[in-house]
Amino acid sequence: MGELANIANVSKRTIDYYTSIGLIKAKRSKSNYRIYSEEVLSDLRFIEECKILHLPLEEIKRKLEMKTKREIQTGEVEKHINAVTLQMKQLQQEIAVLMPLINTMNEEQKDGFSSKLTAESTALLRSLSGLTS
Repeated sequence: MGELANIANVSKRTIDYYTSIGLIKAKRSKSNYRIYSEEVLSDLRFIEECKILHLPLEEIKRKLEMKTKREIQTGEVEKHINAVTLQMKQLQQEIAVLMPLINTMNEEQKDGFSSKLTAESTALLRSLSGLTS
């Protein structure tokens, strides 16, 4: 568990808590040590990203279940689409506030800002800023 905590950059207590509420699952060795798969590491990273977005743990749990299930009920898909749509609207509003500030930056500041964005977030920022113009 300590190794996983170091790799995922979370505390052992966090891993223990996530395990106790069913967000992540561990297998047990013959000597009763917890064994975590690569998938758990991926899930931990996903959980931390969701927490940055201030998603509640129940919502994160639903998202993790959707990732692992092959069959999803129509109602769950609709809920997820509605949640994503709401998040996109919130992002549009935030970008509408940020764009005038970004436009006042000099080129060096803009370059520094751009270097911190992933390719995906840059594309999203451009597409959403086009919607707010």
